[in-house]
Amino acid sequence: MTTPSSVRSFDLRHVQLARALFAALAAVMVTFSPDHSAPLGLGVFSGFALATGLVFALSAWLVFPRTERATPVLLAVVSILAGLASSVPAWRTTGFFFGVVIAWALLTGLIELLGARRDRRAGRTDGVRDGVLIGILSLVLGAALLLPFQQYTLDYSIAGAGSFTLTGITIAVGLFGGYAAVVAVFLAIAGFSPRRPEAAPALPSEEAAS
Repeated sequence: MTTPSSVRSFDLRHVQLARALFAALAAVMVTFSPDHSAPLGLGVFSGFALATGLVFALSAWLVFPRTERATPVLLAVVSILAGLASSVPAWRTTGFFFGVVIAWALLTGLIELLGARRDRRAGRTDGVRDGVLIGILSLVLGAALLLPFQQYTLDYSIAGAGSFTLTGITIAVGLFGGYAAVVAVFLAIAGFSPRRPEAAPALPSEEAAS
């Protein structure tokens, strides 16, 4: 027998808020760091991906029934593998940042969209909007990082401040930070939004007729 969401110790709201928290931490770390290099970007991404993957793994057993575990399990596997790969200091290069974040974004975006589509066909509504919007955001992030600016450099100067260089990795790390910020805001809103009351069970035909 499935436990009602109202009496569960953990439910979808906790998953949304946990994901929002880790996305917000990643966004803050990128935003307030003056260093947008590949090592910094991969360090932040590694922590974000590992924490998010752990949330998915726990939710697969604590929140979702057996028949609905495929999506969170796949998301957990992809995120944890991407986070572990990004945690290797020797691999923290510009090329690896683009490769691992693009692969993670495209895979998780596709998984979230397909999972939301399956849930909608099964008549489930809770969490479907999360899957659609975050899936699209992840695919947009992956597509944006596919643009040919990995070797991009632009030297510029600001009067009174000095000379600076804008590089492709700086833009890429900033894009990831922006993605994390949008995900954090959306999931926080979803997590704190009031839930619709569950539909009351239908009366038997004889009682309804009376």
